[in-house]
Amino acid sequence: MMLDAVAAEWLKLRTVRSTYIIAGVAVVFAILALLLTVQVVSVWDGMPAERRARVRMAEPAILAGWIAGLCAAVLGAVAVTSEYRSGMIRTTLTVMQRRAPLLAAKAIVVGGAALAAGLMITFSVFLGTRLIIGDRPITGFQTAISAELPGIAARGCLVGVYALLAFGLAALLRSTAGAIVTVVLLWYIVPIATGFLPAPWDERLSSFTLDALPEQAVGMDNADSVYGAVLPPPAAAAVMLAYALLPPAAAMLAFRRRDA
Repeated sequence: MMLDAVAAEWLKLRTVRSTYIIAGVAVVFAILALLLTVQVVSVWDGMPAERRARVRMAEPAILAGWIAGLCAAVLGAVAVTSEYRSGMIRTTLTVMQRRAPLLAAKAIVVGGAALAAGLMITFSVFLGTRLIIGDRPITGFQTAISAELPGIAARGCLVGVYALLAFGLAALLRSTAGAIVTVVLLWYIVPIATGFLPAPWDERLSSFTLDALPEQAVGMDNADSVYGAVLPPPAAAAVMLAYALLPPAAAMLAFRRRDA
C-alpha cells in the first residue's frame, strides 16, 4: 500500500503545472549564475595583472542552491495546500484512509524530488563554473574540485531540507503563505538577527541556522562566511535532519487528529 501511495503522489506531482513552473524558475536562475560567471571571466580577462588579484566572486553554485532551496520550499508547501484549496484532500482520504502513510508518501515524493533537483542544479553550476573559469587564478576558485565536492553535495542536500521543512509547516498551518514566510524568516531574517547578539552567542546561535549547516556537516571551513561554525560534523548533520524531519513529524501527528 505504501508503494501505491508513493506512486500516486509522484503522479500528482509530475502532472500539475506548478511543478514545472517552479522547476523552470530554479533552472533559469542556475543558467543566470553561469552567465554571471561568463561576465566575471570576461571582465577579468580585460584587466591588467595588478587588478586581477582584487577580483572576488561568490560561488555561483551556492547562489543557485539558494534559489533552488526557495523554489523547493514553494514546491513543498504547494504539494500540501493545493489539495486543501481544491478540496481534493477529501477525495484522497476517501481512497486512502490511513493518514500517516498518506502524509509520509507525500513527504517522500516531495523530499526525493527536491533532493534530486538540488544535487543536479548545484553540481551542474559548480562544474560549469569551473569549466568556464578554466585555469584562470581567480581568487576563491583555486581549490581542487575534489576538495569542494563534499560542500557542494551538502548544499544540494539542503534543497531537500527546505522542501521538507516547508512541507511540514504547510501541513501544520494549512497555508502556503504562512509556510513560505516562515521558511524565509529561518533562511534570511534569523541569521541577521543572531548577528546582532553579543559574542559568543552570535556565532553559537548562527551556527544552527539553515545556511550555516552544509559546510559544517562535511567538516569544511566556513570561517569566511557570515555564519557561525562551532558545530562538529555529526551535530551539524543532525541539525539538518531535524529541520527536515521534525516539521513533517509534527504535521503527521496533527493530521491524524483533526478534520480534513
